[in-house]
Amino acid sequence: MPNSWLILIVSLPTANAAGRMRVWRALKALGCGVLRDGAYLLPNRPGFRQLLQEQMDDVKGGGGSAHVLVLDSENAEQQTAFTELFDRSPDYAKLIQTIQNVAASELKAEDPARLQRQITRLRKELDAIASLDYFPNAAREQALMALEDLEHAASAVLSPDEPHAVQRRILRLQVKDYQNRQWATRQRPWVDRLASAWLIRRFIDPNASFLWLAPPFDCPEQALGFDFDGAAFTHVGAKVTFEVLQSSFGLAQDAALNRLAGLVHYLDVGGIPVPEAAGLGTLISGMRQQWPDDDALLAEAEKVFDALYQAFSGNGS
Repeated sequence: MPNSWLILIVSLPTANAAGRMRVWRALKALGCGVLRDGAYLLPNRPGFRQLLQEQMDDVKGGGGSAHVLVLDSENAEQQTAFTELFDRSPDYAKLIQTIQNVAASELKAEDPARLQRQITRLRKELDAIASLDYFPNAAREQALMALEDLEHAASAVLSPDEPHAVQRRILRLQVKDYQNRQWATRQRPWVDRLASAWLIRRFIDPNASFLWLAPPFDCPEQALGFDFDGAAFTHVGAKVTFEVLQSSFGLAQDAALNRLAGLVHYLDVGGIPVPEAAGLGTLISGMRQQWPDDDALLAEAEKVFDALYQAFSGNGS
């Protein structure tokens, strides 16, 4: 019943403040969406009706009135509105920021026990959010990937002499081995390809040249492909190409680059919303129309990413 919902309508006597708080806490713990004061929503799934029934009985036992109703969405617009009440993206965004803070501080600290406690706590927080994420989207994958990256990095710190699994999704590479190279990607680049080219030229290979491919299978053997199927650098799990390049070359500890990564990720595949996304997306769309030559487009886009990096670094004033 993908479009079916359960609604709990409750009313408690004003004098019963303790009962009101108890019910509110229970409904929050269930992850209910709030339609208005006294009206709470859950998707109509097995087991959920019984949970709301228990709250209804509690309300009635406290001298109030309560009803559990079943409702089908009238149309796609209402379905979307109801689903958005359960969006956990802000929770995942906050968790990712905490993960990045731990990575920036604890990986360099000399307290392995504290690092392990932090990771255990972060895993519990992620599991708690995910348990109430009834309509998961790309935001959950972003958070999971961020935590897994921290866990892999912590493994090298906590067990430096132990062998580690070779099934690592992203290998750590040395910048010195990737100098003065030709890099190739699909022509008419959008945000991930433009940002990745900027990242390559600014942080990996300053003398990089770029080849813009019509069909990706025309990529020359000596070129380093990025952002297409079969390329040396492309999407891995929930990471877009920009994030894969970050991880590959040890750039994931740069807070300003992490903010840019979130922006690129959202514009490319969705996930956790970023305030600057709408403006950057509009800007790049206009630039693609104004500069049909991809080298010229990249040259202009580099100025934009330079400015964003400067602002995100806190050096904009």
